[in-house]
Amino acid sequence: MTQLWLARHGETEWSKSGAHTGRTDLPLTDAGRANASAMAPFLAGRRFCLVLTSPLSRARETCRLAGLGDAAEVDPNLSEWDYGDYEGRTTADIQKEVPNWSLWVSGVPHGETIDQVAARAESVMARALRVDGDVEGDVALFAHGHILRILTACWLGLPPQAGRLFALGTASLSTLGYERDTRVITRWNLSVSG
Repeated sequence: MTQLWLARHGETEWSKSGAHTGRTDLPLTDAGRANASAMAPFLAGRRFCLVLTSPLSRARETCRLAGLGDAAEVDPNLSEWDYGDYEGRTTADIQKEVPNWSLWVSGVPHGETIDQVAARAESVMARALRVDGDVEGDVALFAHGHILRILTACWLGLPPQAGRLFALGTASLSTLGYERDTRVITRWNLSVSG
């Protein structure tokens, strides 16, 4: 059975500061590039029948530095949550105006709803699982923190809001697979940068 390998992009200036980075196309920092490169030895020799990446440069660059750029296909459904009016702002900053605000509960004005993000995650999973019938191998997904956390919740049959329970660091690897016929997390938030 196919395993989904989730690779969160390396560090950017906004991920370092905690700012919500949805559609703003920020480059990796030097540390982000080094951490993405550290994924390469870990992924080397693994067979992936499909490699998908978000269209945003931080994910595509992470994929390239991890050694899978030549095999990657861009999938717009792996783009990060569109944070609308809260793009580039931290949770603490938003909470000064909207006390007790939570992305997972309150959502964002003029951006995507959590259900819209979950629908994109479901599309990615459906695409990955269709491949399983044709070619033996795992699927690598290079993307962003919130979309990957929501995808994980969907994989497990949980509501998308359950993604809030899965902390996911930059330049981390996680795997989703099966225990017998049950979908499970087989590895989570592994830092390969040392």
